[in-house]
Amino acid sequence: MKKIFSTAMAIALAVLCATGFGIASCKNETQSLKNGAYAPVNKNASPEAKALLAFLYQQRGKGLLTGQHSYPLYSDVFTERVENLTGEHPAVYGQDFGYSKMGSLDGINFRQRVVDNAIKWYQKGAIITLMWHSVPPTQDEFFTEWQGDQCIQSKLTDEQWKELLTDGTELNNRWKTQVDVVAFFLKQLQYQNIPVIWRPYHEMNGSWFWWGQRPGKGGYEALYRMLYDRLTNYHKLNNLLWVFNANELGSSNVGDYKDFYPGDDVVDILATDIYHSEFKGNDYELLAELGKGKIVAWGEVGKMPTEDDVKKHPNMSWFMTWCEFLEKDNTWQEANDIYKSNLTITLDELNKIRK
Repeated sequence: MKKIFSTAMAIALAVLCATGFGIASCKNETQSLKNGAYAPVNKNASPEAKALLAFLYQQRGKGLLTGQHSYPLYSDVFTERVENLTGEHPAVYGQDFGYSKMGSLDGINFRQRVVDNAIKWYQKGAIITLMWHSVPPTQDEFFTEWQGDQCIQSKLTDEQWKELLTDGTELNNRWKTQVDVVAFFLKQLQYQNIPVIWRPYHEMNGSWFWWGQRPGKGGYEALYRMLYDRLTNYHKLNNLLWVFNANELGSSNVGDYKDFYPGDDVVDILATDIYHSEFKGNDYELLAELGKGKIVAWGEVGKMPTEDDVKKHPNMSWFMTWCEFLEKDNTWQEANDIYKSNLTITLDELNKIRK
């Protein structure tokens, strides 16, 4: 048997009832939320979204949730590959709604399969996190290449950015249409009572995406809040937990977290992507301070954290390895070391905790 969780941890988590994938509304929800400390920023959040966030707070410091991301083309192949390598499935299942031509790596034709797989892994007990590499509103879906003048790494002029943020303009209406398409798929998950950890417009403090390197209230903050309003107030998507997911500091062309943070009232969780610093920076401390105690996670990683990394960051909620980096940046031994560690939580253990 890989490891045994303490009775104290089991008792702490047992307050969460089991429905759907196992995290649902608690009988003593009012008491466990403690004056709103665990409550989602969406006041109309679904019971499942409330309970998922409460679970993340309950387990903080008691085990790092393992996670794996997959490309739309490859469905859940990388998740299954984790099991082939380690004998364990990750507790967090990650996917992307994509942006590219049909049949390609991030093909938009796979969006329904993304939803179907999210339902499947939720039913297996996994926590679902989704993202969207969206095309700029100046362009139509879909793109052939990752880079170039017409892609998610293209740039908007200051004038185009202002138009995007102005309600009723051509670019604003094009943006709404793109968002509405993705809302259709997210609603399918809401109808199934599935909460989603939602990571929109990630790595915004970097310069590589069209939504990046726009600090201040008229920059990224305004775009994030506009998306929050569209999905929460217009589409009534109450199953989402909203993540401010930046890029690790220390890299070139990366700005401070605080310059892009959209506000406590629209952020449930803070996260950063780690591909270069090997977890040696003070990213956790800065995000924890910025979020005033909100949940913090490693939204994407290349190299998986070691046990020493976990011990140095005991309150991290989860890590999610990016697709092929599972084997590109990690050896078989390293993957097994972290998945079989007493410091991490796999899918099987997650299900045992909730029984």
